[in-house]
Amino acid sequence: MTDWYVEGIEFGSCNCSYGCPCQFEALPTHGHCRGFEVVRIDKGHFGDLQLAGLNVAMLYAWPGPIAEGNGELQAIVDERASPAQREALLKILLGEETDEGATHWWVYRAMSSTIHEPLVRPIVYEVDLEARTARVRIPEVLESVGRPILGATGDAYRVRIDIPDGIEFERAEVGSATTTSTAAVQLDLRDTYGQFNVLRHSRGGVVHG
Repeated sequence: MTDWYVEGIEFGSCNCSYGCPCQFEALPTHGHCRGFEVVRIDKGHFGDLQLAGLNVAMLYAWPGPIAEGNGELQAIVDERASPAQREALLKILLGEETDEGATHWWVYRAMSSTIHEPLVRPIVYEVDLEARTARVRIPEVLESVGRPILGATGDAYRVRIDIPDGIEFERAEVGSATTTSTAAVQLDLRDTYGQFNVLRHSRGGVVHG
């Protein structure tokens, strides 16, 4: 397989309560799962092809827990990517050139029976991992705003999820997100689970920093 690596800051949201039950092998809050993620690639390559400086996003939905399958997903690639970079990024996002079960992207693809046509769009993405804030705009596709959880006093509240052997991240900051999408996978989420984390993926899985 082609040697590849992607490192950057990921922000995502789903329709569940804070904490995301899937992280704890529990059932989704409402019985089904819908959400998205976006990644700013700070370092990355696919073979000799450089990927740094590009953004990617993924929309997904499952009628029940992810592990039961029958889901759908749609990948979105930065319009600034060259044709070769687009092809490489789609292979990564759709679990190709990846060891079986090694990354959450591989699992998402394996658990999806419907793969929508990928989109090539401008992806405007601003994120501050420490502050737990993010803004995402993909014109005519998706809008999302992420913020910290607020405590009873109105102050920012900090909660983290630590998964040393996870297939997506080692540690994630938990926040809140409001998201709308008019893509093939539609979203209308308000103040649901938001996630901010460093992502380090390779064909063999999470690269531990």
